[in-house]
Amino acid sequence: MIQLYEFALSGNCHKVRLMLSLLGIPYQSIAVNGAEREHKSPEFLAKNPLGQVPVLVDGDVVLRDSQAILVYLARQYGATQADFWLPSDPAGQAQVQAWLATAANEVTRGPNALRLFHKWGRNVTVAEAETITAQLMAVLETTLSQQPWLAAPQITIADIALYPYIALSIEGKVPLEQYPAVCQWLARIEAQPGFVTMPGIELQSRAD
Repeated sequence: MIQLYEFALSGNCHKVRLMLSLLGIPYQSIAVNGAEREHKSPEFLAKNPLGQVPVLVDGDVVLRDSQAILVYLARQYGATQADFWLPSDPAGQAQVQAWLATAANEVTRGPNALRLFHKWGRNVTVAEAETITAQLMAVLETTLSQQPWLAAPQITIADIALYPYIALSIEGKVPLEQYPAVCQWLARIEAQPGFVTMPGIELQSRAD
């Protein structure tokens, strides 16, 4: 059985949990004790030398990085849906990769950074994070005003990669109500069969 080493409150871990659930894949969740820095232990570093969660173990396959894990799950377990979640044509695949890069860059440095500051008091350059967030949310609002999904006519791993930290951005004091197209996109993801939530996410169906 697949094992997922994770933090309960990590958006990066949630996107993997969400993808596993959407695909209907059983797995074992292994909670990593962040307070005791278990992710920096020799045992964990043998799985991921960077000492970060999530880590997915599938037999002999050991993967770090949430975006890479989404690619693996789409290709390995998507079966007939593989091209659905990750298009195989060059242009479609490039569109998905561009958004995966956004998840790793602007989302991390923007909404995620603001959440770290406001929820846990982490040392963050707030003004920079606010600027990045405003630019990102404007791009998302424009994109999602023109199309229902980020990278293709259907939901892909690009949408899953961005979902958690955008949905959690309310914890970073981002006024989601100012972005109606983004809120509608969040609601579309939350309506998918197999969707699972996490603490901190206010579901759009309950936002009224």
